[in-house]
Amino acid sequence: MTAVSNDPYWWPQINFNINFSYYIAASSAAVLYDWALTIGQEFELVWGHHWSLITVLYIGLRYIGIVYIVINMLQLLPTVSVTDEVRVSEILNTSSSVQHTDCNSCNVMYFTVNWMSVVTNAMLGVIMITRLYAMYQKSRNMLIFLVVFFTSVTIACGVMTGMLNKYTIGGELILSGTYMCYPYDPEADTAILLPMTWILSTVWEVLALCLAVWIVVKHFRELQQSPTGWVVRDYFTVLMRTHVVYFASFVAVSCLNLGLLFPSLDSLAVGPQIYFGIRQVLSVMQLFVLGPRLILGVRQHHAKVVDNSDAGVDMIPMSFQQRTHLSTGSGV
Repeated sequence: MTAVSNDPYWWPQINFNINFSYYIAASSAAVLYDWALTIGQEFELVWGHHWSLITVLYIGLRYIGIVYIVINMLQLLPTVSVTDEVRVSEILNTSSSVQHTDCNSCNVMYFTVNWMSVVTNAMLGVIMITRLYAMYQKSRNMLIFLVVFFTSVTIACGVMTGMLNKYTIGGELILSGTYMCYPYDPEADTAILLPMTWILSTVWEVLALCLAVWIVVKHFRELQQSPTGWVVRDYFTVLMRTHVVYFASFVAVSCLNLGLLFPSLDSLAVGPQIYFGIRQVLSVMQLFVLGPRLILGVRQHHAKVVDNSDAGVDMIPMSFQQRTHLSTGSGV
């Protein structure tokens, strides 16, 4: 549905939309810049190796991210209209005589962005499971636990996203010559569903963080006296360095998401504008920049170790697997 108005009542909303668009542009530029920055490593470390599950996940994360930012810009930039009007349905604001018409383009983009977030988080979860499975010496019990727990979380998030999409209509506001797609809920109160997906995702990430820290501390203690322990410790250092940055960003995003539940942020003041903008940038960075770098970081380190080793291509991975059963080849 589309809403059209030139009433000064909407000027604070217009100002909010324009300021927020700067953060949209910044987050989009960050994803594209990171892709341009790592395209050489991508061809060398991803496209140049045999295909595996992790290869597919990397490509999915990287290029879903590019599609995501394009849709997000079309959806939220105030200078872009996606109006596809078919019928007038109701009055949105009686003081400003705002009319609604169905907007199929906004519906499609709103649903697509929601499902892309679910799919992206699922792929990141699979990457985390493969790493934890390897770090726990390919323990079958640990694998079953991780798969069952994560599958339950993913299904629950998928169901809630489906319900959210079912009862929400994407509409477009046309305010004094500016445009904004927005979700409109005419049939059911689904406001609680989105925070519930954030909470479930946070629970999974906290669990993954605790398991990763526990096994790393345990391995470092066991390998302090090992004559070949430097190799294993080096790999674990790389794993944890990429994990720490990723987990730190997720903690920040989770706190910002949960902070949206506070009524004080339900305004158009400068403070909430900055809050929403920072949340937008960190969310996109965590999903589509740090996510792919979880894979590139380990593959790049493995390639350097192999190049600098006199033991040949197969010796280092073999030694690493004997101690930790962690594959360091192209599948990580």
